[in-house]
Amino acid sequence: MRAAQVLRLDGPDGMEVAEVDEPVARDGQVVIDVEAAGITFPDLLMTRGEYQMKPNPPFVPGSQVAGTVRSAPEGSGLRPGDRVAALCGLGGLAEVATAGPDAVFPLPDEVSFAVGSVLPVNYLTAEFAFERRGRLQPGETVLVHGAAGGVGTACIQVARAMGARVIAVTSTDDKAEVARRLGADEVVATDGFKDAARELTGGKGVDIVLDPVGGDRFTDSLRSLATEGRLLVVGFAAGEIPTVKVNRLLLANTTVVGVAWGEYAFSHPGYLQDQWARLLPHLASGAVDPLIGGTYPLAEAAVAVGELAARRATGTLVVEPRR
Repeated sequence: MRAAQVLRLDGPDGMEVAEVDEPVARDGQVVIDVEAAGITFPDLLMTRGEYQMKPNPPFVPGSQVAGTVRSAPEGSGLRPGDRVAALCGLGGLAEVATAGPDAVFPLPDEVSFAVGSVLPVNYLTAEFAFERRGRLQPGETVLVHGAAGGVGTACIQVARAMGARVIAVTSTDDKAEVARRLGADEVVATDGFKDAARELTGGKGVDIVLDPVGGDRFTDSLRSLATEGRLLVVGFAAGEIPTVKVNRLLLANTTVVGVAWGEYAFSHPGYLQDQWARLLPHLASGAVDPLIGGTYPLAEAAVAVGELAARRATGTLVVEPRR
């Protein structure tokens, strides 16, 4: 089969398309003929050797896919030909991938493979962040950093679907328009977001800040919170891991909450399927309508990852291995 391999830990420049052996199902895995693979920020980090999971080259990146089941173990409830989305961890940027049955999800006929391929990582992360870690309640106000990116766009839609008011933080006018199209109630610029958020909430502050960026905006994110507000730490796209002076938490009765969705989900059997069941009604209603920032043939997988590295991507980029 054809696959995009990481041959050197040089970022996207270290990727090449090659003919490799098809993966062999192990320990009751599902084999999937891949129609689409959604690119994620961890995929980029792995091409640099900067993610917590550090496979040795050569390896095939790609953590989320959509396609059809080729084979599945008895008792999994899956049959050859079923349309599915899946979390595969590695190996998604290929014509064939494998995944555990707990991480394979039924894909409704009306949902395209491209859309299905961008749902598992970012949308389940968003659902975990707000439903379990943030304890989001209807009517609360959420501020989303990096609102035009893959995680950010998912968080706008999931928070809105859960009844929240959403303030999106973006760095350009084009990204602001993306956030508005996706349903953000208000959009503010990265520079001065703290004061803008305070003004939009009548001086009260926001109930939740969702931060996949980190870096030097962290302190102002804390200052944006209302009393008993929660800052949800999803990642560090800016590269710098911030520190927090805990006296700020004490004085304002605020909380910093880690959002390690993968660690939790894969250590709690059945949780991923519960999440998917909660997400499907929002997908059916149109409240969740993922933004595909672009589609690429397998030969241009490195180009797609490079767009993410350059921070030019909006929404989630998709590679279609059979193109």
